[in-house]
Amino acid sequence: MKRSAENGKRRRKASPPVRTAKHLDAPPTPPPEGSDPPENRPILPAPQMLDARVRAQFTLSWGRARAMIEEGKIFVDGQPITQTTSWARPDAVVELKMTAPKPRPARLAAESIVHLDAHVVVVRKPAGLSTVPYGEEETDNLERRVREQLTRQSSRGGVAPLGVVHRIDKETSGILVFTRTWLAKQSLSAQFRAHTVHRRYLAIVHGVVLKQTFRTHLVENRGDGLRGSSKGARPPPGAQLAITHVEPVEALDGATLVACTLETGRTHQIRIHLAESGHPIVGDRVYIRGYRGEEIRAPRLMLHAAELGFIHPATEQEVRFVEPPPEDFRVTLDRTRVNAPRTKSRSE
Repeated sequence: MKRSAENGKRRRKASPPVRTAKHLDAPPTPPPEGSDPPENRPILPAPQMLDARVRAQFTLSWGRARAMIEEGKIFVDGQPITQTTSWARPDAVVELKMTAPKPRPARLAAESIVHLDAHVVVVRKPAGLSTVPYGEEETDNLERRVREQLTRQSSRGGVAPLGVVHRIDKETSGILVFTRTWLAKQSLSAQFRAHTVHRRYLAIVHGVVLKQTFRTHLVENRGDGLRGSSKGARPPPGAQLAITHVEPVEALDGATLVACTLETGRTHQIRIHLAESGHPIVGDRVYIRGYRGEEIRAPRLMLHAAELGFIHPATEQEVRFVEPPPEDFRVTLDRTRVNAPRTKSRSE
């Protein structure tokens, strides 16, 4: 059934979540009695982000270093590594093999499908994989993997139809929805335009963050070549309204685990709002610019799309999906908890 933007605003009784992650909203566990204060905790040797290691070891640009990893030319302890978000231990042997064959595009793992019906498919996107291709050379992306998986499962023959209605950044993990019919795409697109789709992200950010709402107009170039908020009293032509609600979930050591709920879905909206407020997301290599605090190491951008809710285009009932963060997010979270052993920062 085709639904207009006005109809998309209606909320029906919510159906039970497909997945839950109650521990995400639980209060932090108090430190055990007799635990060492932060200044007395042992300093552990820190692993290095693989792309940074490759860049320094082989004197490459950032883009070239990441391309070598994605093309299967980088080996760590004898094994090819194709994820640019990987870490390398300080004692790991890293090799560049230009003659190594380019790896075949990976298939979508069966467990990556959170929900599937005749109208929509909800999937988990791993960090390091684009939602859609951003150039002819980028042949592996989530859209391709999902389409091929649905084609293999179909008994009708031909390529399975798939509609893209929203995206999340390449380095962001989490859940998103694709549509399988024209009517479903019309319905979901209308809901996204009306800003009625529920989207809640988890992020580990630098510093102490309080509950607040950011409401700015984003422009392509804020003056330093990056996307950002317009500073003028009146937004310039082309500026887009961006609204992000932020609330702290857990206080960490020099950081905060926050939940970000979107009213709008602008490019890099969460990253920009947090960075401009002095709290860049841990692992952000773009909007960290100008941050003067101690940078916390992370293998990638610590941003995870944890919740997604919308009106189902066929049942007209609200459905909501909740996905806990992946292992790399949990590891970074554990390292930044108050009683976790510290790792050396760049300045140490």
